[in-house]
Amino acid sequence: MGPDSKELLGIEPLELQFPFETKKQISCSMQLTNGTDDYIAFKVKTTSPKKYCVRPNSGIVPPRSTSNVIVTMQAQKEAPPDMQCKDKFLVQSVIVGADTSARDITGEMFTKESGNVVDEVKLKVVYVPPPKPPSPVHEGSEEGSSPRPSLSNGNNFNYQETMSESDEPPLFSAVKAHKDQEELTSETSALISRLTEERNSAIQQNNKLREELDLVRREISNRNGGFSFVFVVAIALLGILLGFIMKK
Repeated sequence: MGPDSKELLGIEPLELQFPFETKKQISCSMQLTNGTDDYIAFKVKTTSPKKYCVRPNSGIVPPRSTSNVIVTMQAQKEAPPDMQCKDKFLVQSVIVGADTSARDITGEMFTKESGNVVDEVKLKVVYVPPPKPPSPVHEGSEEGSSPRPSLSNGNNFNYQETMSESDEPPLFSAVKAHKDQEELTSETSALISRLTEERNSAIQQNNKLREELDLVRREISNRNGGFSFVFVVAIALLGILLGFIMKK
């Protein structure tokens, strides 16, 4: 922050902790608190924009209120050495008019050239072990009360625009599409298999009834026209049953 800047948003936590597991998307949240009587616009940036999806990645925090931001890390194939993560996040904020909407937010609003007083807060990313059953014991975080990171440290980090829900990284979409395709293929295969079994069973029953009907007809013919009432009823029942099966 510059000498003329002031704290606009209270941000908790100052460390984004992800319970890291390989091949699994992981999310954590942070709270942006506006303790002033002004409307505050914010934008979230990161040094690894293709790795994270932020919802929302920009917005407006009304006076005396808090907004939640969800940061989702895409699934990683392997863990980094010693579980150390070098990714950083930057939350920028400026005072805006009460009639400003989230759609009006642009990157130019957070530059020195805009003439706005820009507050910037840097956040670290920390990987922690995933919780173990039974439910883990909640430990109080000390980051919320720790002093804000100084902007004089790590100015060489290249912070870039984060991805929002509407333009999430291609890998996010690819993973979702692959899972959906696998589920659809599995359901389709099961349905085709069941229908094939039912069709084969119906064909077998049909062929069997046809054979029995032909046998009855031959017996009637051998009687030289002297068929009994029992044969007539049998033929009628077989014909009805055959028609019912064919309709199925």
